[in-house]
Amino acid sequence: MQVTALGKDLQQELLQELAHALNMAVPIAILDCDLLLYGRGHRTLDRFKLEDVTDEYLVSMYGFPRQFIYYLVDLLGASLSRPTQRSRAISPETQILAALGFYTSGSFQTRMGDAIGISQASMSRCVANVTEALVERASQFIHFPEDEASVQSLKDDFYGLAGMPGVLGVIDCTHVTIKAPNAEDLSYVNRKGLHSLNCLMVCDARGALLSAETHWPGSLLDCTVLQQAALNSQFEAGLHKDGWLLGDSSFFLRTWLMTPLHIPETTAEYRYNMAHSATHSVIEQTFRTIRSRFRCLDGSKGTLQYSPEKSSHIILACCVLHNISLEHGLDVWSSPATGQMEQPEEEYEQMESLDSEACRIRRELLLTHFS
Repeated sequence: MQVTALGKDLQQELLQELAHALNMAVPIAILDCDLLLYGRGHRTLDRFKLEDVTDEYLVSMYGFPRQFIYYLVDLLGASLSRPTQRSRAISPETQILAALGFYTSGSFQTRMGDAIGISQASMSRCVANVTEALVERASQFIHFPEDEASVQSLKDDFYGLAGMPGVLGVIDCTHVTIKAPNAEDLSYVNRKGLHSLNCLMVCDARGALLSAETHWPGSLLDCTVLQQAALNSQFEAGLHKDGWLLGDSSFFLRTWLMTPLHIPETTAEYRYNMAHSATHSVIEQTFRTIRSRFRCLDGSKGTLQYSPEKSSHIILACCVLHNISLEHGLDVWSSPATGQMEQPEEEYEQMESLDSEACRIRRELLLTHFS
């Protein structure tokens, strides 16, 4: 059929597509995701320039301003520029934009891929690359302070919140829903009947993460996760002395983990519980902050459509970005939470610890600071 015989609407559509292709000035053949992502001779495709757009546009599309993105390019560039055997490669800058777009929106939007000139399949590969690069650097950005002055500053910051002394961090778990690994694996099914990862995290008074273990199956209770966690081994081995974590009633009282009293009776016990609750609320606010910034975790766009291992890495990558953003002064604590991180209601059996030394330490804390 001749083009002149086509209907006006179809003619118009063809003309628009032709104009779009000419404007992109890139042969259709290179839209293949492998050709885009990997490059023979390591040439890169740069269809999107950070200097050509405003900070407002970058924040609206990718969640972060220009200088923050430049920092990530410097940080991750070497890992994202590995030489390959194909004809073209996506630049580290574009890979980072693609990943940030996914983390902060929760979806591989066509308009986002169009904006940086890559397909949705290529965006998926970019997310995988950037995620692994961030996970490789997790220990660089998520850790407890080691020098004495920093540890004391950590305690002072917590004490300033509600008068709770000796606090090295606040601890809690949060669930992130994932797709079912397979029909027979029930280890990831949480109490709501959803497949999830139960993520154990500790943060400081500013909401910066000090520890993040994101790989635990959703069927595990919080106390079981902690019992099996690397964090437990660190504190049991005495790596973090002269202080304690604060945890809610889903955890058992330990010498290094102070929990609230189940039934407070005295004035001192009420004061202790109030200070404990006010201080512990920082971790709850931190969870809200993370899901507000990284919508791929909040469930508003559905579950993470990856295996448990890959989902765990995506969560950890977002945790790394959370800490980096705080280092750069990008505080979103005032931002409204727009989604809900899946959080099954735990049915705690309120039990006091059988650890007599832990009970003694808490009694001494009550008498010394809250009587």
